[in-house]
Amino acid sequence: MYAVVGHHFWDRPGGGELVMASIAAGLEGDGYTPILTSLTKFDKGKYVEWFGIDLRRYPDVSLNLKMKALGLYMRLLVWIPIKKAIEKYRPAFAVIDMPTYKPIERKIAIFEYIHFPLDLTFNPRYRDLGFYYTQDPYTAERYGRFPMSIYAKVFEKLYRIYARENPFRSAQKVLTNSRWTADLVRRAFGEEPTVLNPPLSPTIKLEENPPGYEERERAVAMLGRYSQEKRYHWVVEKIAPRLAREAPDAKVVIMGDASTPTSRRYYEQLLSLIRKMDLNNVVLLRSPSRRTIEQTLARSVAFLHATINEHWGIAVAEAMAYGTPPIVHRSGGAWTDLAQEGKSGLGYVGEDEAVDEIAELLSNRKKWTYYSQKALERARDLTFQNFVKRVQEIW
Repeated sequence: MYAVVGHHFWDRPGGGELVMASIAAGLEGDGYTPILTSLTKFDKGKYVEWFGIDLRRYPDVSLNLKMKALGLYMRLLVWIPIKKAIEKYRPAFAVIDMPTYKPIERKIAIFEYIHFPLDLTFNPRYRDLGFYYTQDPYTAERYGRFPMSIYAKVFEKLYRIYARENPFRSAQKVLTNSRWTADLVRRAFGEEPTVLNPPLSPTIKLEENPPGYEERERAVAMLGRYSQEKRYHWVVEKIAPRLAREAPDAKVVIMGDASTPTSRRYYEQLLSLIRKMDLNNVVLLRSPSRRTIEQTLARSVAFLHATINEHWGIAVAEAMAYGTPPIVHRSGGAWTDLAQEGKSGLGYVGEDEAVDEIAELLSNRKKWTYYSQKALERARDLTFQNFVKRVQEIW
């Protein structure tokens, strides 16, 4: 029996790709043959390298598009390869993580996984929730000026053509990644989705005895692609100078991919900013090896996450797997589901509070040990094996 796993762009090692690949593995364990649908041709073998998940035995249906630009618009077409898969394989149902499936919503049973409700960004009906693309500071920065403002405006018009109206009326079941995202979905559509937290990659081995307080370097790690919404510039401008005063021997180590033109530009802007401010306590690692990432996370005293309203935070979860206490903004799924509102990690709102928490972990062995243990406990619940079991309980 077949089941479609529909995703718009499989060709990168992101959190969304990890979730959908893990769902495919879970469906196989439940007796289904997953059909992977994509807009672009992708190398399924890469998933072994990226996540330790082998997708090579699953058939796929791809449109073989090669567009490097117009990535936002590609999301409108996610239903087309799914329609082809329906015609070819007659699957029992489809799991889709995009809302743009209106043309096929009556052709197959649909399970919708919501990473973030795109309706809040591009449907003016939900403007009052504060995430509309002209209101949210990150999307406003990206789409607020010409010509990107035209790009977003046209997408908004097209989005209403292809997006289903209400996921609870169109899908058999609605899933989401965190309690925070679930609350947004409830506020928008009036019903509560099922929370299915993303897993840790199976390549991440949970540390039974991670390095202790004395074995750690006086370093604060950060991990995520070089992108404006990661707020690395805020860390350089606001956190690093204060940290230099509070803990002169401590450093911030920022690790991230910088393989695209946009990410390279941001990386270079950060380098210039560090030189301009004459900072000696910030280290930028560009596209570091997997081994370097693991060693840095395992040897740092804390993990700082600067993104506001992060839907989940796969890098936060990974740091916790090494017993490294996370310090996250008190918003988003990183706060509600990973730090568990202070139970498994620490939170902040402004830069002073963030630096205070870092300084406390650097100097307070008892507090560090407590949050290291709590972080590891939370990470143990997020294993790939546990995720697969939860997937099988749903279908």
